[in-house]
Amino acid sequence: MRLAVVGGGSTYTPELIDGFARLRDVLPLTELVLIDPDADRLELVGGLARRIFARQAHPGRISRTGDLDAGVDGAEAVLLQLRVGGQAARRQDESWPLECGCVGQETTGAGGLAKALRTVPVVLDIAERVRRRNPDAWIVDFTNPVGIVTRALLTAGHRAVGLCNVAIGFQRKFARLLEVPPEQIELDHVGLNHLTWERGVRVGGVDLLPKLLAEHGGTIAADLRMPPAFLERLGVVPSYYLRYFYQHDEVVREMATKPSRAAEVSAMEERLLEMYADPALDEKPALLAKRGGAFYSEAAVALAAALLGTGGGTGVPGTQVVNTFNRGTLPFLPDDAVVEVPAAVDAEGTRPLPVDPVEPLFAGLIAQVTAYERLALEAALHGGRGRVFDALLSHPLIGQIEYAERLTDDLIAHNREYLPWA
Repeated sequence: MRLAVVGGGSTYTPELIDGFARLRDVLPLTELVLIDPDADRLELVGGLARRIFARQAHPGRISRTGDLDAGVDGAEAVLLQLRVGGQAARRQDESWPLECGCVGQETTGAGGLAKALRTVPVVLDIAERVRRRNPDAWIVDFTNPVGIVTRALLTAGHRAVGLCNVAIGFQRKFARLLEVPPEQIELDHVGLNHLTWERGVRVGGVDLLPKLLAEHGGTIAADLRMPPAFLERLGVVPSYYLRYFYQHDEVVREMATKPSRAAEVSAMEERLLEMYADPALDEKPALLAKRGGAFYSEAAVALAAALLGTGGGTGVPGTQVVNTFNRGTLPFLPDDAVVEVPAAVDAEGTRPLPVDPVEPLFAGLIAQVTAYERLALEAALHGGRGRVFDALLSHPLIGQIEYAERLTDDLIAHNREYLPWA
């Protein structure tokens, strides 16, 4: 079995390699191809990847290339984890929105739209090249903003699934707090990518979320940086990305007074690459856990195994939280919206499982962000200042003429090299 990773030179990659090495019985790889245009990074990451495989006695081969077409040729699944513009573009996404008093972040708000505009055309080009060489290959997208990118892929007819590590992160956190194996945890996870709520945590069919909130609400709230009384009021556990919505002004004040996340990550990446260059290093370093993407490898292995027919999903057998077409799952959204919910996953693809009616407090925000994502995709596919303005105006974190006008001009100015129409 041959898999390819586009963006294989990412500092994330050793997390992925570690999962492939440990879980080789679930996903028996014969070859893993790391693809990246940055030859220097690819050499460092690829060298560590081979040492991790050797330490774990994995019989598979790890190869690396800067040639996308050669790398994806014959691959049964292609994982996308690229960042168009690198950390330099991310630093921009996190800075100029703050000048308007809006959140600067790489997956939501104006910064998230900028990333979508840079990313969607590149991902669609990659997907077309994959389809020409292997029309049956699955594309697993981990590239942010996952919801918009996945919608672009699915709308274009690709065999694609979006993946995020938020759900598996909650699963592991709750398992530790409840002192049960993670595979026994079934989440009632509902919403959009980076806009989700855990409405139930079932073990053996029994919902233990009330017990979790009663006994560990303070710990969970501290991790989310939200008031414990607020979680008690909601009766659910929101994704930490909801903080950008529920505590927007407080987050903006914090962002204005401390180094950006991009600056922190850039420094961390420099250190990680130095560590990867050490020929004695043959396991993922502990520092990588701070980089983000925790449990990404295990979620990716479970998803690829289910799609390729070599094993089941994570949690309830045959199910996994993924990003896929709505198909009536949330009746207040169009069928072609991309939602993040538990789904049955197998070689035929993904089928969202039925969910209980979504409370108005959550459904309203989901509907508004879905409308934004549709407009964002239109802007990414067709360009034009007017489409960018419409997407920004529709976003619940912006929504004012003055802000949308200024942010439109700023977005275009900071991303002109990635926007041919500009």
